[in-house]
Amino acid sequence: MSTGPGADSAPAPKNPAHPGDPGSLGSPGHPGNSVSDPAPAVTAGRTRGGTFRSLRIRNYRLFATGAMISNTGTWMSRIAQDWLVLSLTGSSTAVGITTALQFLPMLLFGLYGGVIADRCPRRRLLLFTQTALGLCGLALAALTLSGHVQVWHVYLIAFLLGMVTVVDNPTRQVFVNEMVGPKDLRNAVSLNSANFQSARLIGPAVAGVLITAVGSGWAFLINGLSFGAPIIGLLLMRTGELHKVERAPRGKGQLREGLRYVAGNPELIWPIVLVGFIGTFGFNFPIWLSAFADDVFHAGPGTYGLLNTLIAIGSVTGALLAARRVVARRRLLVGAALMFGVLEMVAAATPYFWLFAALMVPIGIFSLTFNVTANSSVQLATDPAMRGRVMSLFMMVFVGGTPIGGPLVGWLTDTCGARVGFAAGGLISAAAAAAVGLILVRAGGLRLKLDLRRGHPHVIFVPRTPETEDKPLAATA
Repeated sequence: MSTGPGADSAPAPKNPAHPGDPGSLGSPGHPGNSVSDPAPAVTAGRTRGGTFRSLRIRNYRLFATGAMISNTGTWMSRIAQDWLVLSLTGSSTAVGITTALQFLPMLLFGLYGGVIADRCPRRRLLLFTQTALGLCGLALAALTLSGHVQVWHVYLIAFLLGMVTVVDNPTRQVFVNEMVGPKDLRNAVSLNSANFQSARLIGPAVAGVLITAVGSGWAFLINGLSFGAPIIGLLLMRTGELHKVERAPRGKGQLREGLRYVAGNPELIWPIVLVGFIGTFGFNFPIWLSAFADDVFHAGPGTYGLLNTLIAIGSVTGALLAARRVVARRRLLVGAALMFGVLEMVAAATPYFWLFAALMVPIGIFSLTFNVTANSSVQLATDPAMRGRVMSLFMMVFVGGTPIGGPLVGWLTDTCGARVGFAAGGLISAAAAAAVGLILVRAGGLRLKLDLRRGHPHVIFVPRTPETEDKPLAATA
């Protein structure tokens, strides 16, 4: 059911006083967004209801089951698409162009998708978008199996998929709130990520076998048919059990209103900026992993599928750990982004395949930890009537930057080699994390303090005011 990186997350409810982020780096003017860290409340929240509590809701179970099947098909199609383009052209730049075309509509029209999601019945919209995505998959299957496929066909269908995704992504995120309600929404955010990444364990492995045995066309066919599962799930839902969610009325200036709302709130703008940098330069795995498999390690599509599967193992682990959390700390957001970038640079430099493959697991863990935490922290600070527009902006900068980053990273990879391309993406991600982290610390009126005494936290954040300078307000960084 998901069609892009980060597309598997759902919005969390707005709390007017912002008390749901007690461990974050707060900003002035938002009482209740404290930087204190009340451990007993967190402990209680982590254990209440269990990791899979959202699955007790029938409508969500239908949604999650359909998504698991279609997500598996989507991952099969992604691997087959990347390898098909590489086979047709022999160019990593062409792979980057394909990825860019799929996400270009999000960059151009992403905010309009959020307006539509805020205005229209979400279940009806999803029935339309899931049908359209399935038809795109079947069209590519027909072209490939008939032997008539050319690279421009893949480009065109990638662009059409992106156009549908403009509406599908924000609609699906907001619809999760209608299924589970505010109480279990944060848990559903993480389970959606776990669902998406669990499919990544199966899809690339199956795709590698299919491509080697019978070609890419069968992977595209299975993907197209897999969208029948979410469509059936949506039709079987009990509409009377859906939670009523406020929808925005039609009116002029709603796009500008959404942009002003985000720009005026540091709790939204800086995490979204960080998401934009990492989404643009750090998440170009189709380009890097296909290049490493083909050019560096001189292997085939099976190895490419294996590397994707190892990232998925780490991603599922990160998502399930996130499902047990009830708060979205911004120090976790920044720390996960920083570690993600550092690990990409380490992986780029390693000369051994087994070590490179092993590093895919922690890269997956930190990428999903960053993704889920970014979604949660942004969504908790969003007013319900603005949720579709804010989340469409979130997705626009996260995956909409790919049309810029994809071709650029593909060109760098072709020109300077896979190792340089991978290292550059990690360096930009780590630098952006460090810069945004410093900005959030200053916005929260904090400063970094070192305490080398035995038995004390060595790195803590304290307020800038002299009278409370010695009282630590955040846990160990």
